[in-house]
Amino acid sequence: MTKSELIAHLSGANPHLRLPDVELIVATIFTEITAALSRGDRVELRGFGAFSTKTRDPRTGRNPRTGESVAVTAKSVPYFKPGKELRERINKPAAPRAPARASSAA
Repeated sequence: MTKSELIAHLSGANPHLRLPDVELIVATIFTEITAALSRGDRVELRGFGAFSTKTRDPRTGRNPRTGESVAVTAKSVPYFKPGKELRERINKPAAPRAPARASSAA
C-alpha cells in the first residue's frame, strides 16, 4: 500500500473528514515518527509495533564491480519490530474454504 492509497482508504472509511485533513493527519504522523527516530527516540504503537534505530559499526566492504576494499563508516539505520497483535493477525491460519460446487449444464 502506498501513502496515497492509505490516504484514499482512510478518506473512504471516514467520510466525515475532508481529503486535505486526512492528508495532513497522515503526513503529520509520518513526520513525527521520522523526527523521533532522528532524535534517537523509540516510537511504539501498541498492537502494531515499535520503530527504533540500530547502529551499525564501521567495517570494510568491497566494491562489487572492482573487488576493491572500501571503508564503510558507522551509521544508524531504522528498525521495525512488529507487535504481538500484528504478528498474530498476519500468521492467523486462513479460514477453511467451502468445497467448490459442481456446475450443472442443463
